[in-house]
Amino acid sequence: MTAPGAVLARRTAGAPGGAGGEPRHPDPGRPGIGAVLSQIALGLICAGYTTGASLGWGSPELALFMGDFGLSAAALTAAVSCFLYARAHRGSARPAWLLFAFSSFMASAGNAVWGWYEVVLRTEVPDSSVADLFFLLFAPPAIVGLLVLAKKPVTRAGWVCLGLDAWLIGGSLLTLSWSLALARTAHFQDEPVAQAALSLAYPLLDIVLVSMVLVLHFRRSQANRSATNTAIAALALTVLCDALFTSPLLRENYASGQLLDAGWFAGSLLLAYAPWGVRRLPDSASTARGPWLDSRPVAGSLAALTPYLAAAVCTLGILYNVVEGRRVDRVVVLTGCTVVLALVVRQGIMLLDNIALTHELAQKENHFRSLVQGSSDVIMIAAPTGVLRYVSPAASGVYGRDAEDLIGSELASLIHPEDLGAVVHEVRRFLAVSPAEEPTTRIECRFRSGRGDWLNVESTVNRHQGGLIFNSRDVTERVRLQAQLQHNAEHDPLTDLPNRSLFTRRVRQALGGRRASDPGTAVLFIDLDGFKSVNDRLGHQAGDDLLVQAARRLHDSVRAGDTAARLGGDEFAALILGDGCRDQAARRKQVQEIADRLRLTLSRPYRVDGGQEVRVAASIGVAFAEPGIEAGDLLRNADLAMYRAKAAGKDRVELYAPQMQAEVVRRTELAARLRTALHDGEFALLHQPVVDLATGRISAVSAQARWRSTQGILFTPAEYLRVTDDSERTAELGRWLLEEAVEQAAERAGIGHRTPVSIRLSAGRLLDRSLPLGSVESLLTRHGLPSGSLIVELADSDPRISLDELEQRLVTLRRLGVRIALDGFGGGHMAFNALRRLPVDILKLDRGLVEGVVESARLRKITRGVLRIAAELGMQTVAEGVDVPEQVVALRAMGCGHAQGMAFSGPLDEYRLRRALVRDEYPLPGTVPVRVGNRPPFRSNNETPVPPT
Repeated sequence: MTAPGAVLARRTAGAPGGAGGEPRHPDPGRPGIGAVLSQIALGLICAGYTTGASLGWGSPELALFMGDFGLSAAALTAAVSCFLYARAHRGSARPAWLLFAFSSFMASAGNAVWGWYEVVLRTEVPDSSVADLFFLLFAPPAIVGLLVLAKKPVTRAGWVCLGLDAWLIGGSLLTLSWSLALARTAHFQDEPVAQAALSLAYPLLDIVLVSMVLVLHFRRSQANRSATNTAIAALALTVLCDALFTSPLLRENYASGQLLDAGWFAGSLLLAYAPWGVRRLPDSASTARGPWLDSRPVAGSLAALTPYLAAAVCTLGILYNVVEGRRVDRVVVLTGCTVVLALVVRQGIMLLDNIALTHELAQKENHFRSLVQGSSDVIMIAAPTGVLRYVSPAASGVYGRDAEDLIGSELASLIHPEDLGAVVHEVRRFLAVSPAEEPTTRIECRFRSGRGDWLNVESTVNRHQGGLIFNSRDVTERVRLQAQLQHNAEHDPLTDLPNRSLFTRRVRQALGGRRASDPGTAVLFIDLDGFKSVNDRLGHQAGDDLLVQAARRLHDSVRAGDTAARLGGDEFAALILGDGCRDQAARRKQVQEIADRLRLTLSRPYRVDGGQEVRVAASIGVAFAEPGIEAGDLLRNADLAMYRAKAAGKDRVELYAPQMQAEVVRRTELAARLRTALHDGEFALLHQPVVDLATGRISAVSAQARWRSTQGILFTPAEYLRVTDDSERTAELGRWLLEEAVEQAAERAGIGHRTPVSIRLSAGRLLDRSLPLGSVESLLTRHGLPSGSLIVELADSDPRISLDELEQRLVTLRRLGVRIALDGFGGGHMAFNALRRLPVDILKLDRGLVEGVVESARLRKITRGVLRIAAELGMQTVAEGVDVPEQVVALRAMGCGHAQGMAFSGPLDEYRLRRALVRDEYPLPGTVPVRVGNRPPFRSNNETPVPPT
């Protein structure tokens, strides 16, 4: 037997929760503890009454009391119980319980009147009394109540069959009872007509009540079946006692308090218990019993035998008269004929109904056969043994196998071995659950096709006669699409390497599980230095080609178990899993060698854009796993190490060290303080004199900003601009520097110092809309600064800036009387282009040319050539960073016109600057170093003190 077959067989052999180990589910129809206790109490009370009645209650007075008022109390209890239940529960059965309450109240009143005569008045009950009226009113409400509880027919033929069934039962009982006893009752000559009619009314009403009880037994509604069955049993017990009481043998010897009263007493209490004592089934539970409990007129074999049983009873009534030698009574003949006629009519209706039902079933069968055969889904029925009993024709199109070939094969042989265990587990779980809670389940597995490959199949599973029905469909394309979408969500679309999300998840997996204690796991962050210039010069297509080649090299360089990923842009990463090595120094050296080889591999030339060769370098940061480290922290450490490699000169490998994090914290705090420093007045403006090398006089001053934080720390522009990437804050600082420098220059001009002021601005800042042209003009006009008093030093900038736009902007500034200086000439890649295209008045030599002009003959030649070019173009020249007298002598000999640096003065505050302007001359050194007045000994710009303001 297959594994699914074993599960199905185990399910059909026992209840759920047995051998399968699944938890049992409580039966919603099983009574609880309270109902059981109520049943025990009911049984004890009835048993006590029966015992007392059988023993005569010990005295005639008590027997009379219990036989009359005891029965009245029991019937009154039933009336109150049914009435309260009808008030508390609203539904289709509510009128029935109200009618049962009225019927029981009539029985209670009749017994009370009987007791009034026997117990209170101590006299015999008259033959015709009010008690008889109450007893006669007991049956009609009960009959109507049973009709209310009966299942309503849905067609006219159903109503006719209901009436015929009632007459078949009632007529047969009337025939039998008339032959046995009622004939003699009807022929009493000595009794009055009223008394004879009363004597016949009791048994006839009982016959009608019994007929309805039997009809309702076969036609009862499914709603609250337990309460209905209990009520039927209570009324049946009452009718049985009535039948025994109306027999001449028992009626002549009857006395209150005898054993017959115990039957009436039990019937009343049972009717009182019926609506409350039995637990109601929920709608889902009644639905789960099966769809066959629906609306056909005949349900069950006993209902089908009803006509024949009725005919048999009639026959017994007639045979009794024949055996006794009596003449057949006309009532018996008439009743028997009507029963036979009803039987014939009923059989005819049933025949027509069966013909219609057969036609309807044939149509439905053809309809469902068309649906099954025309469906694109494969429908399979598996027996409890796991063998396929039926397979729909769609199998040939879905599985590539004929349905006939699959029928008789084992289901387990068609499922992929890796999926079989999960399928068996799901089937076992599904069969252990109540059908009302989970009517179907869904299973997805791989199914062997006729072509030999495996198809992804999704099946909806239903229960079927101990087996299973599989409604299956091929979802292979959907599974492939989901896998592709999952791959796309976790991989970079350009290089097909894992993206940041997947890489982070794999790092998290590497830090957990069995590798959690392996500190040899390392993460490498890689940045391609120079990639942006390739993108700018050759275009994005060439850049993408370079990234694809770099990704291929990276993927080929790592081991099979490692992970190479692209994090975005030109940033890559690699996860190097630990090998269990306990020698941490050796492992670090090994990983560093891997990183060095990877750096060399990524730095080899690339062929892009039709064979053009380009080069990029790789800066790599390495971070090792530590006990308890999280994935995010490890990735951050590798990122910090990579940025340290870029800051240290690029094209190198850096290992993470804890002080890197401290440096990041420091820079972050510094950047945060910088955001409020300008508004808090922590910036000061200094000026460094620019000296004419021919006369020693001050020809201009260079404006520079310094930041003294509230902690007393002095920062130079190189320091505080390096820690912020806030372009808005940098622009705000640039605007402050321009306004403050122009304002102070105007104040100095007002007292006679008309020395021009130079302000260093980048080309990007000049083109920024935050510094519009009108603002410079309005600034000069507002402060009354004379024309030629403002010099803009154009710093080397991003090569992507349009020289045409920059040229237009500079031409406009020159029309305002602003002179243009080209700063850092000789140190940037854009200098000669700018010299060729832009309107420049002043050429400032880069500090790199000035520093080695004394020692290096090659630099002297280069510097002399630059000065000659400037002279031929009619430009003034300024040497920046002139710190020693020897440089002054060398530059003056080469023809340099102006210089600024520590050889003359460092940056000065406004007070010292004005004193220097009053003196307006610095001694020019000869062949030996010269010290000017009380000028401080030369020191670096970073060490220049800022006097208190």
